[in-house]
Amino acid sequence: LIGFHCHVGSQVFGEDVYERAAAVMLEFIADISEKCGYMAGYLNIGGGIGVRYVDSDPEIDIKEKIAQIAAAVKANCARLDIPVPYMLFEPGRSIIADAGMTVYEVGSVKRIPGYKNYVSVDGGMTDNPRYALYGSKYTVLPVLGLDRPFALECSVVGRCCESGDIIQENVMLPEGVKRGDLIAVCTTGAYNYSMASNYNRVPRPMVVLVKDGGARTVVRRESVQDVASLDV
Repeated sequence: LIGFHCHVGSQVFGEDVYERAAAVMLEFIADISEKCGYMAGYLNIGGGIGVRYVDSDPEIDIKEKIAQIAAAVKANCARLDIPVPYMLFEPGRSIIADAGMTVYEVGSVKRIPGYKNYVSVDGGMTDNPRYALYGSKYTVLPVLGLDRPFALECSVVGRCCESGDIIQENVMLPEGVKRGDLIAVCTTGAYNYSMASNYNRVPRPMVVLVKDGGARTVVRRESVQDVASLDV
């Protein structure tokens, strides 16, 4: 045993969540030291800093947040008269989520007057199950034509025959969106490919790294042969 680890959740935007968690854990460390004679040398306060998926999500200054946590740790250690432990923190999605986006091609557009509009794409819950699982919010934009009026409210849906095969509801897109257009789902750099599956025997898409005007494939597109390779 070298120390203790806690985790308070994910997509955390609360201003003092980690400071309060650190205070609880440091009091625990002090109590264990007094009762058992063991002084923990390490404290991991987990991770879960929130990222901005939609406009209503706040922006967090990571460096400032780390400094606030460090100050709280030092103040609590002084109050409890214990040495400052070696601190660990897990940045998680905050270091990679907004570095990635998923680009889909529109397969069809279905307008049902007086009810709902659907824009189906060549992906879905196989490459991003987060909306189906817990209603995750995303910003969805057309790759081209950002200067056009966003007049079509629609559900962006996938190609699997499932009621939960939804990328995002209540999306505003240009009225003229059509088959063959490209739309982008932003902030998918963390939980997208890592959660993808071959559900419905759908091959997973490629991952492309774009930098300084160049691009290269870092994960190749799966083939039907890849999907069937483990069949006996």
